[in-house]
Amino acid sequence: MKIVSRDQWFEVKTLADGIRLIHEPYIRPFYRCNLWHIQGRDKDLLLDSGSGLVSLREQLPWITERPLVAVASHCHFDHIAGHHEFPERLVHPAEAQILASPDGENTLSTAFVGDEMFEAHPDCPLCYAEYRVKAAPATGLIEEGDVLDLGDRVLQVLHTPGHSPGGISLYEAATETLFSGDIIYDGPLIEDAYHSNLDDYAHSLQRLHALPIRTVHGGHFGSFSGEHLRTMIDEWQRSHG
Repeated sequence: MKIVSRDQWFEVKTLADGIRLIHEPYIRPFYRCNLWHIQGRDKDLLLDSGSGLVSLREQLPWITERPLVAVASHCHFDHIAGHHEFPERLVHPAEAQILASPDGENTLSTAFVGDEMFEAHPDCPLCYAEYRVKAAPATGLIEEGDVLDLGDRVLQVLHTPGHSPGGISLYEAATETLFSGDIIYDGPLIEDAYHSNLDDYAHSLQRLHALPIRTVHGGHFGSFSGEHLRTMIDEWQRSHG
């Protein structure tokens, strides 16, 4: 397995509207979480925090130069393992216990962390059996209808269970932008995790289909249009009819 230095572990892409995509390029695409940094006038928001193998705060010091709230789209290991680095942490109550007491089973790390996940390791070879997600108890809970006010922009919390019971999406009505987490992205969806629910999945996708959405930033793979979102949901509904 190739070894890379920690200062090469993250890649940052600046998009429009004060949005940055942070990801870990040496994790293969299926397992590679998108970390969304959203800048506001008064504070910033980080949606998901990646594998936790390398410190975000050390390698990307700009990330905490301003007040920041770390939000979990849901609590699988690839989305929350860096949350312990941030003092303000929000999660849906249905998965608060996972964030507070993560283990290999409830975060899915036992099932997925292995050679097939990596193109390279940071600094030294990993012992997969020793991989741990550190506890990061929530400092606040977010539910359907809550809003996250960053000063000059507001993100609405949508409870979108199905992939997992506490899955959320964030919707910015002013720009018709959806941050969808893992309920939908432009790649193979996971519908059969231990706490997935297909009825919830169908209801969540139906909700998203009805929203005025121009741009979707998912939990994995590339961003896409609202039109493509609706096409994917239509195809999902036909295949699960």
